[in-house]
Amino acid sequence: MDMNEMMQQAQMMQLELARAQEEIQAMSFTATAGGGMVKATALGSGSIESIEINPEAVDPDDVEMLQDMVLAAVNAALKGVAEAGEQRMASVTGGISIPGLF
Repeated sequence: MDMNEMMQQAQMMQLELARAQEEIQAMSFTATAGGGMVKATALGSGSIESIEINPEAVDPDDVEMLQDMVLAAVNAALKGVAEAGEQRMASVTGGISIPGLF
């Protein structure tokens, strides 16, 4: 393989990595907790887009349980979007870990 061919391949990979990073930023993942009583949606950027709480989950005498359900849903949503992002990057890099990339 000559140097020009290697440079072309590197440029193609750079373009594909940039495309994958844009796709990851646009991803969202929704997770539920408490049998669907709490729903959280996370974005590929690492932020939480929304949290929905079924009014039946609100028990003034057990706020701790609601807090636990919200925490579980948020953590599951963040984990889901992170795993989807990792899978997308692995499809570009062939599973090779590139430090600082994602």
